[in-house]
Amino acid sequence: MSKNMIIGQSGGPTAVINASLAGAIECAFALDEIGTVYGMVNGIQGLLDDNVIDLNERFENNLSRLNRLSMTPAMYLGSCRYKLSDDDSEYEKIIEALKKYDIGYFFYIGGNDSMDTVDKLSRYAVKNNIDIKIVGIPKTIDNDLMGIDHSPGFGSAAKYIALAVRNVAYDTSIYSIKSVHIIEAMGRNAGWLAASSVLARDSKNVAPHLIYLPEIPFSAQRFVNDVKEKLSEYNSVIVVASEGLKDENGEYISAKNNVDKFGHVMLSGTGNYLKSLVEEHIGCKVRALEPSILQRSAGHTASLTDMTEAQNLGAVAVRAAVRGETGVFSTLHRTSDNPYSIKYSTEKVSVIANAEKTVPLEWITESKNDVTQEMVDYLKPLVRGMPQVPYRDGLPDYVGIAYLDMKKQKYKD
Repeated sequence: MSKNMIIGQSGGPTAVINASLAGAIECAFALDEIGTVYGMVNGIQGLLDDNVIDLNERFENNLSRLNRLSMTPAMYLGSCRYKLSDDDSEYEKIIEALKKYDIGYFFYIGGNDSMDTVDKLSRYAVKNNIDIKIVGIPKTIDNDLMGIDHSPGFGSAAKYIALAVRNVAYDTSIYSIKSVHIIEAMGRNAGWLAASSVLARDSKNVAPHLIYLPEIPFSAQRFVNDVKEKLSEYNSVIVVASEGLKDENGEYISAKNNVDKFGHVMLSGTGNYLKSLVEEHIGCKVRALEPSILQRSAGHTASLTDMTEAQNLGAVAVRAAVRGETGVFSTLHRTSDNPYSIKYSTEKVSVIANAEKTVPLEWITESKNDVTQEMVDYLKPLVRGMPQVPYRDGLPDYVGIAYLDMKKQKYKD
């Protein structure tokens, strides 16, 4: 007897999170064990508000639209940052909402905090003998998830950062005046995205000249000396820094007093702080560039490898739930760098919930301002390929956000 499935998205968007959604939906359509596929609009919050939509109606007879969904950035179902409490009444409300739609399979696409939701909810279901399989599907541009070689969404964001650095390098290299350009990459405690800027280098370009990661305590004096040294060799110096740089006391150099619902410090201004150091101690032309959310959802520069793996991880999660697995997330492990190959499997979600994977210290150079060849070898396969994104009137033809489609009734395009 078939049971229905529900799926939601949570946390920050990526260029390929909808590929995981599309992969899960397509797999579910092919399985007799799954009846109707529902979507939570705005994650757990939407489920509690009974904001649930029928995904069969939108995609089952429109596979070309499902393919477009896989190449649409951000989150088709919308997002939330909702932290489950320890109050059993909240879990009872969630289970009642799931029973209303005869749900046997629950999937949540997200990062560390989203996997905390999967972990808590699955534990509650098992403890209370509730037969709902609850499975996580990983994503994050930060690449800080444990239990997986690299996170879906990271490869595309890494590609964007590398492209941005190379383009800035070409732009700034045409002038003979001394200048410094500082690019601030996302990454609160893990420097994977800033490190990915190393891919901008080739036989014609040496930028970025300096890379600073939060795994190494930041020294303002060392930074100024590093920049001066590079300026003695190059007219244009490009610096890439993680937003989460901390000083020797462990304090964020751009720390604000605001925190989100999960207690994470909301960072802003690392690039501007570094810019002020250059202005004060060096005095040359300097700009701070902050890609900000542009690096998260740049579907037009997505990595085909990233998109394919994200889609496959959605399908892996669905098949695992149908096999009877719960409290797990779909994952992948690298078996070879060259030729690049991976193996898909599942892992207990407790491995990933509320944990962070940082850059290995041995992948950071002794100078503390660059990364090693091991990092380059790790990164290179993740940015390969370009998906054939459909275009209309010269711009990508993405699928609209679900709740907007619902209001406008245009989802059958």
